[in-house]
Amino acid sequence: MHIDLPEKRYYAIGEVAKAFKVNTSLIRFWEKEFDVLKPKKNAKGNRKFTPEDIEHLKFIYHLVKERGFTLEGAKTHLKEERRQTLSTFEIISKLEGVKNELIKIKNQL
Repeated sequence: MHIDLPEKRYYAIGEVAKAFKVNTSLIRFWEKEFDVLKPKKNAKGNRKFTPEDIEHLKFIYHLVKERGFTLEGAKTHLKEERRQTLSTFEIISKLEGVKNELIKIKNQL
């Protein structure tokens, strides 16, 4: 899945949820379930996600929504087989980015 977010230092939870096409409650739930997600919180409690958090969210989204893992399965997969799956995920995401660019070029012709 290609996530289209502008280059920023911090992203609001609404921006992240809209980019992933999910509810904000799902993002908050994943934050509680997965230890790798650690968004910054200001005094009011608003969550601000860093680009590193976005990468973790992409990987979690890929495991849970696209590959059909349960939350427990995704947690164990993140701990045990992270390196191999991460390299495969990076290849897939790069290929999807190339595909999106080619589709844009095709539509401009």
